[in-house]
Amino acid sequence: MSVATITLACDHAGFELKELLKLKLKSDGYGILDLGTHSTDSVDYPDYAAAMGNVIANGEAERGILVCGSGIGISIAANRNPAVRAALVQNGLAAKLARLHNDANVIALGARLIGIDMAINCVEIFMATDFEGGRHQRRVDKMSQQLN
Repeated sequence: MSVATITLACDHAGFELKELLKLKLKSDGYGILDLGTHSTDSVDYPDYAAAMGNVIANGEAERGILVCGSGIGISIAANRNPAVRAALVQNGLAAKLARLHNDANVIALGARLIGIDMAINCVEIFMATDFEGGRHQRRVDKMSQQLN
């Protein structure tokens, strides 16, 4: 699958890692939709996760990368949007399985927990891996349903 545009968003703790990832993705030929933040000034990560969810839901981008200090809060906030399947990943295998089995369309990275080389590895694998489908499709369908 070819993904032309990838969207990025972060809070203040993830700003520097987001900027490095943005440069890498641009050099790899991806179009970038940067939702911010644009500095290390303190902000609230749920706002950026919600912006990511809106972009994914509206079809402005098929995949996204979120970054906060741990990756935990921003992934929880992003998953509030039923169009988002955000996976917190900390290594290449997790990034691969998130795509293969869960059709994750967003990954979350913890800037305080992952080094730049590992973050780049996760992003490269996330972008290169297609959803396996098959038995996983019914599970993905269930995850995407609204809860009663």
